[in-house]
Amino acid sequence: MLDIGFLELMLIGVVGLLVLGPERLPRAARTAGMWIGKIKRTVSGMQREISAQLEAEELRQKLNEQQQKLDGSLKKAKLDVESIADTPASSGAKSPPSPKAALSDTEQRVAKASSRLDDALQTVREETPPSSSAPASAAPTREAEPETPNPESAALNKDRNHQ
Repeated sequence: MLDIGFLELMLIGVVGLLVLGPERLPRAARTAGMWIGKIKRTVSGMQREISAQLEAEELRQKLNEQQQKLDGSLKKAKLDVESIADTPASSGAKSPPSPKAALSDTEQRVAKASSRLDDALQTVREETPPSSSAPASAAPTREAEPETPNPESAALNKDRNHQ
């Protein structure tokens, strides 16, 4: 910080002794030391606060980036799963199944996959702590619906998932 040697300190002490006198010099030195210590502690505290805030902001940015990547990949996977409903299910059987059975099977698979993706998305959102930059009222997630064996319920689930 300051490059003061022993000779300079002696010179300051002698000048202080002449100016303040022997009675007030110890009290003045003690007060000056107290102020210097207080200033050093304040500066050190500020540096710790600033570095903690910078570190927290970096973590917040990384968390938001990861959340966006995860949301994007989950949405892409969900769209891929929902596209299965648009294409007929290809089974290994030589004779093609009836269109109604294929549609029912596809709808059930889509309902299961969408339910799993919704569960995964909800789990991720529950595990990530809310950041101060994100709005407090995030989009509510709905509970995963149980698997439905009948085609009407599967079609309803499909419609709900598209919304």
